[in-house]
Amino acid sequence: MAKSSGKDRVFLFLQGPHGPFFSGLAKMLRRSGATVWRVGFNAGDAFFWSDRKSFLPFQDDPADWPDRFDNICAEKGITDIVLYGDVRPIHAQAVERAKLAGIRVHVFEEGYLRPFWVTYERGGSNGHSRLMNMTIPDMEKALEGTDMDTPMPPAHWGDMRHHVFYGFAYHWFIMFLNQQFRNFKPHRDLPVTREFQLYLQRLLLMPALAVERRAATLRIRYGGFPYHLALLQLEHDSSFQEHSPFSSMTEFLELVITEFARGAPAHHHLVFKAHPLEDGRVPVRREIARLAREHDLSDRVHYVRGGKLAQLLNEARSAVTVNSTAAQQVLWRGIPLKIFGKAVYDQPEFVSTQPLSNFFAGATRPDNRAYKVYRRFLLETSQVGGGFYSARGRRQLMRHVVDMMLSEEDPYQALHSGTAAPRQQLRLIK
Repeated sequence: MAKSSGKDRVFLFLQGPHGPFFSGLAKMLRRSGATVWRVGFNAGDAFFWSDRKSFLPFQDDPADWPDRFDNICAEKGITDIVLYGDVRPIHAQAVERAKLAGIRVHVFEEGYLRPFWVTYERGGSNGHSRLMNMTIPDMEKALEGTDMDTPMPPAHWGDMRHHVFYGFAYHWFIMFLNQQFRNFKPHRDLPVTREFQLYLQRLLLMPALAVERRAATLRIRYGGFPYHLALLQLEHDSSFQEHSPFSSMTEFLELVITEFARGAPAHHHLVFKAHPLEDGRVPVRREIARLAREHDLSDRVHYVRGGKLAQLLNEARSAVTVNSTAAQQVLWRGIPLKIFGKAVYDQPEFVSTQPLSNFFAGATRPDNRAYKVYRRFLLETSQVGGGFYSARGRRQLMRHVVDMMLSEEDPYQALHSGTAAPRQQLRLIK
């Protein structure tokens, strides 16, 4: 690393993952010598920030936020901003203003190689990532000086229970203790009261859903039929909203089922795998059943709510998605993949360009060698071991990411110049 001191650095944190990760990260940055401030937009932000003296509540009308951001940066001498996801309006506006002012932008996101890695980049993530303009030959050249073995992807989302719990807690505070933030507007269309209800419902139904999920998975695994996987995302997720051609999940479902009916062999089946955090705000299951009936496919279309993707991927003939990060597990196994949105892994060497009906009829296999180059590149740069939600995951994450944030170089520059810190071979945290 080019630098590991926080002296003369002033960080401004905006909204982060649900839970205490941002607060713990700020403590570590202060120990390095940096000054840290936090803008809070609601009672959930306030509760999960432990240092009250550095908390700056934003209680004004959202239209006033860009000017308030400029004023804070000028008054506090901000050199860096830190945020989780770069497309929610308050973050997109801040990123635009920060870049104009020459302020570094540190973006955290769920791991491109989740579940055991998180993403740390400068300037933007997902469709705004620097990866969007890199080719496999570019990555291969950057890796010439490394010889790291590529670890196997973990098979489960280790932070899931913590993720749901912190989401529930966060929305509880907004729902019941948000009096001083009366102008707060969530970045999603759903009211906070409904968000709270959905998280509570998810917590209470987890045991029953696990039984249902296991039964559905076993029916598919022991059904004896070839099948294709459709990897679903949350309709309100930023990757789907900002980086896909669809305005609703129903549009994607209709396209997949129509083209499957048109192109797939008559003995093949189609399995829709829901996102692990699917909470029912969109009637995905009902829409799948309706569309399957319309195409006379009810006995060949299946729905699995959450659970371990590996169990279904191991026998799948192909997979299709909008731009889910779960596609990384597809590519690691050498399974043909078709996508429709902007994705950091959209490389012609391993993502199919066939029309969807032809893809279901007989997909071409990806270039597995090229994908391994791509994966090694990510693990040496933007993918950091650990997680946002469990205590062990947070400890693991901060062992590396604080020095990465203090470096003058972003993760991709550090690999190119040879200053990137070595990454340990990660073991699965249970």
